[in-house]
Amino acid sequence: MNARITRIRQNVLLPEYKTTDAAAFDLAVCEGGIIEPGKTLMLPTGLVIEAPEGHMLMIAPRSSTFKKKGLRLGNTIGIIDRDYCGPDDEILLFFWNPGDQPVTIEAGERVAQGIFIPITRATWNEGSTSPTSRGGWGSTGGYTESNILQAPLH
Repeated sequence: MNARITRIRQNVLLPEYKTTDAAAFDLAVCEGGIIEPGKTLMLPTGLVIEAPEGHMLMIAPRSSTFKKKGLRLGNTIGIIDRDYCGPDDEILLFFWNPGDQPVTIEAGERVAQGIFIPITRATWNEGSTSPTSRGGWGSTGGYTESNILQAPLH
């Protein structure tokens, strides 16, 4: 599979799959920054990536990003549509620091990963619901509406 990629900033390394069987490629930021406790920061990758036809690009955090840095992607995952590939459509990584200490990300640091996912689009067929209900939110785990609404938020 081929994907078009454009470096829109100097000295940006291309993403790479780090092992033969890696499902996703690592993404690095091209500018560093400090993320204060409870704050967010958007950092650039210096890349525009066009997903192959019939695919989208999903951006997810690397598992080590939270383990080593305590950071989360502010939007948990990013969905990059195939048509987000113009000259101003740089891939930006949005970080959130839920901790109580500032966290530094260095330029060139690999902090996210991307994976191309095939897209299947639905054709909507409006109609009635099924005749029976399976149960509420989380019902296969023994949750009911009454104990979900009364559960303390963590």
